[in-house]
Amino acid sequence: MTSPAEIIRCKREGGALDAEHIQAFVDGLTDRSWSEGQVAALAMAICWRGMDRAECMALTRAMAHSGEVLDWTGGLGPDVPLSGPVLDKHSSGGVGDKTSLIIAPILAACGAVVPMVSGRGLGHTGGTLDKLQSLPGYAINPSRSQLRKALREAGCAIVGASARMAPADRRLYAIRDVTGTVESLSLITASILSKKLAAGLHGLVMDVKVGNGAFCRDQASALALAQSIVDVAQACGLPARALITDMNQVLGSTAGNALEVQEAIAVLTGTSREPRLLAVCLALCAQALHLGGLAPSVAEGERLAERALVSGAAAERFARMVAALGGPSDVLRAAALPVAPVRLAVTAPRTARLVGMDTLALGLAVVALGGGRRKASDAVDPRVGLSGVAPLGQVVQRGEAALHIHAATPSAAQDALVAVQAALVWADADAPQPAVGRNGVAGAAAASETGNAAHHPVLAEVFPTH
Repeated sequence: MTSPAEIIRCKREGGALDAEHIQAFVDGLTDRSWSEGQVAALAMAICWRGMDRAECMALTRAMAHSGEVLDWTGGLGPDVPLSGPVLDKHSSGGVGDKTSLIIAPILAACGAVVPMVSGRGLGHTGGTLDKLQSLPGYAINPSRSQLRKALREAGCAIVGASARMAPADRRLYAIRDVTGTVESLSLITASILSKKLAAGLHGLVMDVKVGNGAFCRDQASALALAQSIVDVAQACGLPARALITDMNQVLGSTAGNALEVQEAIAVLTGTSREPRLLAVCLALCAQALHLGGLAPSVAEGERLAERALVSGAAAERFARMVAALGGPSDVLRAAALPVAPVRLAVTAPRTARLVGMDTLALGLAVVALGGGRRKASDAVDPRVGLSGVAPLGQVVQRGEAALHIHAATPSAAQDALVAVQAALVWADADAPQPAVGRNGVAGAAAASETGNAAHHPVLAEVFPTH
């Protein structure tokens, strides 16, 4: 068998790793026969030299099969066949991205089975599991029987990956995170898809964010990531497609765990539906329903998704899911979410139009408030964050709030105020609607790859190349 040093040397010199090399690497990750130094060295070599499509596909498959792979051929339990296709949606991460909380129950209400394996927050981006842990009792790591029970009762279950699912990826990611090797197109693709393949999906829709609050800052890199994911997924037998969506501003009007759950519930119940957030959710649902054969066209998929939302069927599915996974039984009605003791308005300096925001800085402000982690061991305060965030292009009167800060202490709120004020860009009230620049905070005259802020937030569709 080829030694770790030989495999590292091959990739360091720009060679292609064959399936045997990659399997040896994944085996070494799983049984820990490869040291952290050896894993880090190969990860750095891959970052530097890249991987071709065959290598990425082999790595994805090997990591997917490094542990437990869910098999839905037997249905959801004794004498309970699958009621529909097993579908999922995954996001590359952003600020205020609570779409999973809305999309999973919509898809379930439309006939899909949605075992959505989600993650915690990473850097400035919020994590779906952190949001759901705002709900008292919600089990993010349920037993297999509890997972199947939730899927039987609600059609959807948003949970974390078990330690038995893609353990090779779990170890590789932990090492990449501390060795500056996260930013590899091939490793990102394999990491995402190994867990999705292990979940036994029939179809996947990817939401690749682009803008100053996203991992991909420009449309070219977003398209490259999306194309890599859908092509490798397709080659591994998982039908997939992707949307490129704008992240040059907070998605929806909130950022912060409990606040985002509250906004998601408002969307599901019809209390409040911020237009950009709604548009992204419906577009992703439409693609998933068409991909899974539940809608004859994307347009019909969007109509089905909207109907599930308006009728209240999606809200009912969300409530069933939360209850089945140990959360509040009356989540749609009761104020079960924790509330921060300090609330501070960030007001407009004059009557002016909001023409830009540094979305990364706003995400980091939420982390600094305690709403995210600087290191893995940090505790997360579910109460803190931002609410009532004005969309780009809105005119805010002098002294009125452009958003509110929710903090644990007055001093934390004041610190956040400084950061948030610096992240907002204002122009005269009669200035034209802003064009969002390639790197986000840009004036009205900026030529943009991501389009005008007032336009539809879905920027492109990506399908497999063959």
